[in-house]
Amino acid sequence: MQLCCRAFSRPCLSLRSHLALQKCTPNSRAIRCASTRRVIGNLETRIGDIPLERYRNFCIVAHVDHGKSTLSDRLLELTGTIEPGGKKQILDKLDVERERGITVKAQTCSMIYNHKGDDYLLHLVDTPGHVDFRAEVTRSYASCGGALLLVDASQGVQAQTVANFYLAFSQGLHLLPIINKIDLPSADPERALQQIQETFELDSKTAVLVSAKTGLNVGEVLPSIVERIPPYVIPRADLAYAYHHRPSGDSSKPLRMLLVDSWYSTFRGVVLLVRLFDGTLKVGEQVRSFVTGIKYTVGEVGIMYPDQTPQTLLRAGQVGYVYFNPGMKRSQEAKVGDTFTTVGNEKNVEPLPGFEEPKSMVFVAAFPVDQSEYGRIEDSINHILLNDRSVTARKEYSEALGAGWRLGFLGTLHCSVFEDRLRQEHGASIIITPPTVPVKVIWANGKEDVVRNPADFPNETNRALVAELQEPFVLVTITLPEEYLGKVIELCEGNRGEQQAFQYFTATQVILKYTLPLTQLVDDFFGKLKSLTKGYASLDYEEAAWQKSNIVKLQLLVNGSIVDPVSRVVHTSQIERLGREWVTKFKEHVERQLFQIIIQAAVGRRIIARETIKPFRKDVLAKLHAADVSRRRKLLEKQKDGRKRLTGKQA
Repeated sequence: MQLCCRAFSRPCLSLRSHLALQKCTPNSRAIRCASTRRVIGNLETRIGDIPLERYRNFCIVAHVDHGKSTLSDRLLELTGTIEPGGKKQILDKLDVERERGITVKAQTCSMIYNHKGDDYLLHLVDTPGHVDFRAEVTRSYASCGGALLLVDASQGVQAQTVANFYLAFSQGLHLLPIINKIDLPSADPERALQQIQETFELDSKTAVLVSAKTGLNVGEVLPSIVERIPPYVIPRADLAYAYHHRPSGDSSKPLRMLLVDSWYSTFRGVVLLVRLFDGTLKVGEQVRSFVTGIKYTVGEVGIMYPDQTPQTLLRAGQVGYVYFNPGMKRSQEAKVGDTFTTVGNEKNVEPLPGFEEPKSMVFVAAFPVDQSEYGRIEDSINHILLNDRSVTARKEYSEALGAGWRLGFLGTLHCSVFEDRLRQEHGASIIITPPTVPVKVIWANGKEDVVRNPADFPNETNRALVAELQEPFVLVTITLPEEYLGKVIELCEGNRGEQQAFQYFTATQVILKYTLPLTQLVDDFFGKLKSLTKGYASLDYEEAAWQKSNIVKLQLLVNGSIVDPVSRVVHTSQIERLGREWVTKFKEHVERQLFQIIIQAAVGRRIIARETIKPFRKDVLAKLHAADVSRRRKLLEKQKDGRKRLTGKQA
């Protein structure tokens, strides 16, 4: 009976009324297990009676802070998946998500909704809104047939609303517009509806106006999902990212299962989030990966309701989780976008096209504050990497800071969230260097190298062998009120931006498109933009191209020794400003010593800026009380001569 309780030790919220209020005595344990099996059995029976035509897989996409997680809570409450009045943001499971009020990791949940006497199985994906987590959004689209396009009634269409719309539209998702926060005093639903119609060419009459916070009109969203989102992705021949053979689903065909996401469990190993396009999946079946060729035995299958709820089997069209027995121990084996099928059907099943893994565009060096903590922090980093596959990490060593790591991220917010998770979830104390971006080196012999660490940048000895240096540029889309237009243009021009497009999409709202160097974007460009526009501007970006650039490596020297982790590759127009900022800031954080400390910023042998921290002087007059002035002068001169001799020996 203990094993039975352990198997359901993490019941879904809708089952907690059956389990949580009883003490764990042998009698109550038996009652709890029987109650759990009965409720889960009823749930599986209801799901088994739902045909494929009544499956709806959808996600919520929107700009940051437009109410995705709050709307998810209301939908879960209306379908009885969770109890009303419980904790907020049920799908935001990370501490950093609750603290910052943003979604970092896409989370999924299944719901059962009765519409006109028929049960429908709804699968919801709550996606992040920030551009740094675009990879999470892209993976989510692979398991969905439609999307709720959520727009804030007070802010209207923002930059990332536009970006998420085109990303969803290009992948063939059916879009259902939702206007949220209509209860706010500053809400202007009519303006938001007009923007949706003009910007996205969507019929504004089909939009649903809601207040996710109060629950106003949220009940109208579920019927719209059932009636207007198809049970599967409609194949489109013109997709660049193409599931050209996406079927509607057939449980009688051999298993064809797409790996959408994965996370690590201490006791179960790697747990996979999967979408079944064909066939069924049961406990005990053997499946094989098309990418790695490794064979696994299924240990458990189930759905997220909203936590992991075991099921006897998964059918075509469903989204659920699976883990193996023995478990998958290495997360590297879980290739996101991989196709699985049952052993023996490898030749009868055509693998689904995967999706491109995201490329890290911002790199930082991380070092422990205390080197004795290196092993523990390395374990913490590896633990987070198991659940965030878009982070890259490799070991690095610095003479000044000791052993550390070179970490790659999708953006500066992604880096900040990773650092917060290290500090909060694992209690790690680390030093993070300023972010850098990759640089492409084209050598005279035609060979190309991408340099991600400034320490590997060509120095003066081999600079003559370099034919060209290139840096990455991004296409930035900025949405802002007209009154801040002049300041924003000045900011973009001051960061080496080139204007690509300028248009009004309402009488007072402007969309600007600029090509900017990525190195300027990671240098707190978004913070400066928010400050200039009082928080009303929004920003989105996408990779543009590599462009030739006049860039050099700026180094920090302390008493002639180079501090490699702080080195940065910058444009020549920025070295004077950055050099002065570096030495000034570094001087504030270096304690005064008994010897002189010289801090310099340099490019090669050229010194850009310098600060000097004078040494402490011994108080040679401390023991003098009523001594003659000549005695005082003699002691000071003696100290000065001693310093001259010491300086000569050091030289």
